[in-house]
Amino acid sequence: MFLIFPVIYVSLFFIALYHILHGRVHKMLLFIIFGLPIYITTMSVTLMYGYGKYIPILQAFKELTILIALATIIFSVHRAVKLDKIDKLVLAYAAYSMLYVVLPVGNFPLYEKLLAFKTLSFFPFIYFAGRLIRVASVNITEYFHYICLVTIAAAIVLVFEVVPYTHLQTVTGYADFNYYFYDLKPAGNYGLTWTFEIENGLKRFASFFANPLEHAASNLITLSALIALAVINKRIVLTRLLVVAFAATVFSVIFALSRASLASFFSIPYAYAWLAGKKRWLKIIHYGAAVGVLLFLLLLKGDLYDFIINSIDFSNSSSVAHLIEWQNGLDAIIQHPLGLGLGSSGRTAATAGLSVGGESQFIILSVQIGLIGLFLYLMIYFNIIITAARMYKSPGGKIHKTAVFVFLLKISLFIPLFTAEAESYLYISYIGWFFSGFLVNLKMQANDYRNRYPGFEAGRNRSEDNIGRDVQAI
Repeated sequence: MFLIFPVIYVSLFFIALYHILHGRVHKMLLFIIFGLPIYITTMSVTLMYGYGKYIPILQAFKELTILIALATIIFSVHRAVKLDKIDKLVLAYAAYSMLYVVLPVGNFPLYEKLLAFKTLSFFPFIYFAGRLIRVASVNITEYFHYICLVTIAAAIVLVFEVVPYTHLQTVTGYADFNYYFYDLKPAGNYGLTWTFEIENGLKRFASFFANPLEHAASNLITLSALIALAVINKRIVLTRLLVVAFAATVFSVIFALSRASLASFFSIPYAYAWLAGKKRWLKIIHYGAAVGVLLFLLLLKGDLYDFIINSIDFSNSSSVAHLIEWQNGLDAIIQHPLGLGLGSSGRTAATAGLSVGGESQFIILSVQIGLIGLFLYLMIYFNIIITAARMYKSPGGKIHKTAVFVFLLKISLFIPLFTAEAESYLYISYIGWFFSGFLVNLKMQANDYRNRYPGFEAGRNRSEDNIGRDVQAI
């Protein structure tokens, strides 16, 4: 029964590859949206059924999809590409981090360095796939609806975990996969990892995602897409699919029990209200938050109450672990501001039992490639947010939807980046960086078109598809 996961994963790869090689490069998003959420489950099941020798090939599918798509896009470009400031920052980050592969920095051999580089710095390839793809080929509405379908599917699987109170990962070979490929022994009360429970033993559920934290963070993508889809001409228009998808996100984020993602989840409507200048929404949110806190203090008791309070005052073991890892990482950064080298922090180092710092994307990055690398990463991140906020004012479906989605997603992911190696969440990382590149793509092509045709205003009296054709005509 569980072989359905490898079958879906492999089928999606070859479907995407077929379309890419036939010029429909945007179809790689089918693999990213539907294939990456089940990545670890696919690997675990593959090992469980005795096909472990094929796992390295299956693992390479995700990078191959991006690299083949990017190569196809580059060879199809017949005109000079003007670089935006964000493009230059991404290229600078990629070049700078590559120096740590070729220079004799750190104690890890070349292979481990390359693995760490892939985790830390593969996102420029994903970004440029979105940055250079044909604008007219990508139907934003279609792919955002696919994101909603993934969340609904995850919630359905979650029901079959919550009702019998059993993790899916206990029957898919998850612990064995971690042991044989990452040398991570089973931990916690349920034979998985400590990530699958909170301090008092209450279970966290991951559905078919890699772990509960990635499951929780995936709902930030869905809620951002939901808002981008629902807002039409400054009005909220809810379809049945969007309502079901929203219910699925709430259900999922609750049972994943991730503090960072839960806080980020509630920050998304607030961020949108601020972006859209909806003062009434902001007042409602402020009053609602005040009432919610009051009801929480007066009515909520038991394990969930303790979980929230202990998270706020950092008195639980998980929060203390965060503080210890942050302190170790900060000490290393102060002593080595240019970094200790690739592999010295994060997943690669953890596998070897030599990790310095952790529990934060920013610290993991800084420990490896130093403060210059962190500065470049943050410059990219904040410039994308600023660009999205500015492009929100542009009329037109495709530009507007992409701007709303990227703005909300980047804002909401900021908290999880503080508390986890969020770039290792494949689904979140690939989706986020592809559409960040696509946003800059839209910006540059629309600007170019306006410069050539001063009377043009993107999106006025045009459908989404017409906007794409207009911009692509440059």
